[in-house]
Amino acid sequence: MTVPARELREAAGGPLASRLSARYLEQHCLIPLRVDADGALLTAVAGPIDDTVADELTRIYQRPLRLVEVPATEVLAAIMSGQRQPVRETSAPANGARASTAEDIAVDDLAALANQAPVIQLVNVLVLDALRMGASDIHVEPHADGLRVRYRLDGVLQEVSRLSEQYRAAVISRLKIMSGLDIAERRRSQDGRARIRAGDRETDMRVSTLPALHGESIVLRILDHAGHGRGLSELGMGADVRERFERMIRRTSGIILVTGPTGSGKTTTLYAALARVNAPGVKIVTVEDPVEYQIPEVIQIPVNARAGFGFDGALRSILRHDPDVIMVGEMRDQTTAELAIQAALTGHLVFSTLHTNDAPSAITRLVDMGIEPYLVAATVHGIVAQRLVRMLCQDCAEPYTPEASELAGSSAAGSLPGLAEYRRPRGCASCSGTGYRGRAGIYELLPVSDVIRELIARHASLAEIRSQARSEGVESLAAAGWRVVQSGGTSVAELLRVTNEDEAA
Repeated sequence: MTVPARELREAAGGPLASRLSARYLEQHCLIPLRVDADGALLTAVAGPIDDTVADELTRIYQRPLRLVEVPATEVLAAIMSGQRQPVRETSAPANGARASTAEDIAVDDLAALANQAPVIQLVNVLVLDALRMGASDIHVEPHADGLRVRYRLDGVLQEVSRLSEQYRAAVISRLKIMSGLDIAERRRSQDGRARIRAGDRETDMRVSTLPALHGESIVLRILDHAGHGRGLSELGMGADVRERFERMIRRTSGIILVTGPTGSGKTTTLYAALARVNAPGVKIVTVEDPVEYQIPEVIQIPVNARAGFGFDGALRSILRHDPDVIMVGEMRDQTTAELAIQAALTGHLVFSTLHTNDAPSAITRLVDMGIEPYLVAATVHGIVAQRLVRMLCQDCAEPYTPEASELAGSSAAGSLPGLAEYRRPRGCASCSGTGYRGRAGIYELLPVSDVIRELIARHASLAEIRSQARSEGVESLAAAGWRVVQSGGTSVAELLRVTNEDEAA
C-alpha cells in the first residue's frame, strides 16, 4: 500500500508518534501511523527493522505491528516536518508575517542549521536514494510552502518528497556546504562539486544554484563513475550502425560530430569512442566544460571561463602538445569551430558535439556559424545524431493495437517492413509505477559521401542534403525509433516524446 505524504506528516506530529522521541524516529526511520480495525499498529518504515525495535514498539503500544514500507526520504521529511521542536531560527515570525528564509538568517545561524543531525541525515538519504534509484539529477526547488525534491529518472522528472518551509534554509545551506559554495551568497548563481561515498562506491556531483523567488533552486547532476564506462557495444547501436561508426572513428584525421539535445547521451557516446581508439601509441587530449568522468591514460583539460581559459584558448595550447586525437566538449562558437577544423586539416582526428535535431542539420549549423562550406566539406567525415528513449518495463508492459491516430503522426511508422508487436506501459512495483525501466539509444549515422561533399561545397540547402542522405540509405532518427517501437521495446508515446516529424523527413 502507499501512504500519502500528508498522512505521514500528520502522523509524525500526532499522538502516536509523540510517545517516541524525535531522535528515536529518525534513528530507526519509522512513524506509527494509526491503529487498524483489527487492533494492529500500522507503522511506516523505510525498510526491514531489527527485532529489538519491533519488540520495543509492541511493548510500548501493547499492539501487534503491521509494517508498510515507504521511501526513506518521505519518512525523514515527515519526521522533520512533524517535530514538536523545530530547528533553531533566529526569531519566530509575528502573526501575519512570513516565515524566516535564508535572507533573514545570519551566516553563522545558517551554518548551525545545516550542521544539525536531522538535516545532515535527510540530505544524505536524498542523495543515496537518488543513487539507488539510478537518477541522473536531483532538483531541490523552493516554493512558498517549502521545498520540493524531484529526481530525473530515465530522463523524466518525478517528485519524491516535500519539506515544510521551516527547513528550506537548512537543507539548501547543507547542500551548499557539501559543494564548497558560499552560503552567504544568495543573490547570484554558483557552481560547485561534491563527492559522495556509499560503501565502495564513490560518486561525484556537479552542483548549480540559482536565486529564485522563494530561495535558491539547486540542481545536482550525478556523475556516476560506475555507469560511465560503457563500450560501443553497450550503447544500443544496431550492429550495422556500430560497425560503420567504428570504421569512421578509426580514421587518422577529420572531424566526427555527435549531435542531439542536452541529456541525449552525447558525452557517453564520445567517451565510448575514445575508449575504443585509446591505445599506447595514441595520444588523446580532451577539453571539456567540465570534465565529467576521468578516462585512464587520457589528458583531460577543464575549461575555466573565469580565468579566461575557454575552448578556443585550450585548443590553441593542445595543438602544441602533439596529440593524435582531440575531443572538444562542444563547438559553441565560430572561433572554436575554426580551430577544430584547422586541427583536422593538419592531421588530427577531432571529436566534438553540436546541438542539432538530426545529423544533416549539423552541416548547416557549422555553415551558419561562419565556417566556409568548402572547409566543412573537407573536414567533416561523419555525424551521429542520437536520442535516449525509455524502455518498457518487462514485468508489466502489455501488448495492444494502437489507434490509427497514434500512427498518423509519422510517415516512418508505416514504412517499415515486418510484423509489428506494439506494447504500452502499465506500471508496477518493479518500475515504481512508471511503466518504464532503463533507457537505450536510437541513432542516425551520416557518413559524409563524395556526393554530399559536393552539395556542402556548393552551399546546398538542408532539404537537399537530407534528401541525398536518405537516398544513400541513411535511416532517420524517427525510423530507427519506430523499429524499437515495433519490436515492443518502447511505446509510441515515448518515441513521440523524444523525436518529431522533422527528423523523419
